[in-house]
Amino acid sequence: MKAIWLLGFVFACGGAGGGLGGDDGRGDDAGGSADASVDMPSPQKVIRTVFVIPFENKASTQIYGNTNDAPYINGLLASKAAHSTAFGDALPSLPSEPHYVWMEAGTNAFADKTFTGDSDASSSNSTASTEHLTTQLKTAGVPWWSYQEGITTNTCPISSTGHYAAKHNPMVFFRDVVGSPPSKTNADCAAHHKSYADFAGDLANGITGYVFITPDICHDMHGAFDCPSGIFDGANISAGDDWLAAELPRLIAYTEAHDDAVIFLTWDEGDSTNLIPFIAIGNYVKGGHTSTVAYSHSSLLKTTEELLGVPVLASVASANDFRDMFEADVFH
Repeated sequence: MKAIWLLGFVFACGGAGGGLGGDDGRGDDAGGSADASVDMPSPQKVIRTVFVIPFENKASTQIYGNTNDAPYINGLLASKAAHSTAFGDALPSLPSEPHYVWMEAGTNAFADKTFTGDSDASSSNSTASTEHLTTQLKTAGVPWWSYQEGITTNTCPISSTGHYAAKHNPMVFFRDVVGSPPSKTNADCAAHHKSYADFAGDLANGITGYVFITPDICHDMHGAFDCPSGIFDGANISAGDDWLAAELPRLIAYTEAHDDAVIFLTWDEGDSTNLIPFIAIGNYVKGGHTSTVAYSHSSLLKTTEELLGVPVLASVASANDFRDMFEADVFH
């Protein structure tokens, strides 16, 4: 993808002398010059950084239009963000963990393991499959980071602790990331995991690649008895909306300063309905757009692969990508 953009840029700019035939100022014909009236192609719009922030267990009807509990989110929908009204839950009968694994691999079923529960990563609750996003990125030399609220930086967080839930961190269920057996001291895993407390400083220094950010269960609309928001939907939607109101502006400012960055807000389950909220924000996103195209977490994975220039996994090849939510020239 980068090479295509560079080719387009060189073609659009021409040589040092301004002609299309070379840098000596002459046109392609022996005695002629380039026709200045020819329309030149615009450089391709390139995304080099994808931020994904997942939330929990809310139907789109609980978020869209709910200005009482989610005023910040609904304010974004009016202008800055595009959102989907047809984002379906592929696993409506299953809990969080299989949904998060799907975000990473486009499936919850592998030759050695089918994820159906919410257990921490272990020898029996992990897969040896290498058919997943972060391994694709590593092979392609594209950086990736998992920022988890409530963990210690440079550790491999295979076990839940406090308000950090390992089930909301999909990379830890793949043994080529966390080791075989999964280990909290695995160096490669630790090198890609940071506490969310480090994120603001890292963002200020610039980030590229794939960035997966998980709020803890008190901030991701999940809730718990020992969270200030308790376990009730309205209070937990407000807690998540408040977290976004505090944390998202710096990310939006980053996308406004860097055309090549986009933010995806997704939810894992739809609760009472199979329709899940999904929101996209970025300079190349159609602000205020409502998409009725059928999407799923397969669409999230496929779009991320396409934007970051890695092959599309067979598990998501037939899914719709998010091109309807973007301006032209982003997808080719």
